[in-house]
Amino acid sequence: MRAAVLTGFGTPLTVRQVPDPGAGGGEVVVEMLAACVPPYAAEVFSGERNYPLVPPVVPGVGGVGRVVHVGPDATRLRSGDLVWCDSTVRSRDDALTPDITLQGWSSRGEGGARLARYLHDGSFAELMRVPTENVFPLPATAGQDPARWAALGVHVIPYGGLLAGGLEAGETLLVSGATGNLGSSAVAVALAMGAGRVVAPGRNRATLDLLADRFGPRVRPVPLTGDEAGDRAAMSAAGDGPIDMVIDLLPPSAPSSAARTAAMTVREYGRVVLMGGVGMLGGDDLELPYPWIMRNSVTVRGQWMYPRTANAGIIRLLASGALDLAPERVRSFGLDAVNDAIAYAAAHGGPFDRTTLTPQPAG
Repeated sequence: MRAAVLTGFGTPLTVRQVPDPGAGGGEVVVEMLAACVPPYAAEVFSGERNYPLVPPVVPGVGGVGRVVHVGPDATRLRSGDLVWCDSTVRSRDDALTPDITLQGWSSRGEGGARLARYLHDGSFAELMRVPTENVFPLPATAGQDPARWAALGVHVIPYGGLLAGGLEAGETLLVSGATGNLGSSAVAVALAMGAGRVVAPGRNRATLDLLADRFGPRVRPVPLTGDEAGDRAAMSAAGDGPIDMVIDLLPPSAPSSAARTAAMTVREYGRVVLMGGVGMLGGDDLELPYPWIMRNSVTVRGQWMYPRTANAGIIRLLASGALDLAPERVRSFGLDAVNDAIAYAAAHGGPFDRTTLTPQPAG
């Protein structure tokens, strides 16, 4: 098969012939139709983000494809099925605290690194080997535009955070980092889940206007100034009542003060979910006052990626139309233009901008 290979950090990806993957028990081989290219992919491949990829490697974080071969323990998947391939792979020998790798992208700890050595390659290829439990059937309509449906891989991340925080219909959510790629997705997903209103703080006024225009009065934009006390007051006022939950999706470049300001708008007995990258590039760590957390009975939890069941849930939201993919701006690139796709994604990482790689035509 043909695949895009990262041969070393700081060098362009190379498209070349590599051996076809085979599938044993508990595995599926999928013909890849579309894979999302994250806006920060260039930072990963340059080495700036210091991801634990080990070149040579076929990168890529999941995607849409058709099943080519299933292992002997699959009971429902069939060759030809249109499927979503989830990149979040968990070890099978510890149900309580499984090791995790993002296939073809990243990993956590030594256990995750061991998984990554076995499930080494991702979706920037014509074929991909995937654990059976990471393959999810898609509705037939997804086959009409698999590149658009590849955005599922973006939306499922904040969806996992909203599930972790227990977002309920009618509640008020504040999205810290709402003007970013993942943050804007969190706004859309929260509304699809029934949030009563979403407070959307940010510095980019054009993006704030875009969110307000697309989603109407349930979204409350808040232009930020950088003054902690003033910004906190403005965000709290925008909720028109208690803020039940805060989800933080700020990127690694954001200061910890921005995450703290947003988190401390949450009501007594409220929930704060941390999913962003604050501090991951050496910046200040997040400092929340112990007395404030304790006296207000605030729940603060981290969430890396999402549970396996979130894939089925986000597919239902998309299939029902509650989460609408139609307004998203999608630009697709063939496999030979992978480096152009990476550059384009870096320059077009705003809300609802999607860059996809299409190793195979939809057929």
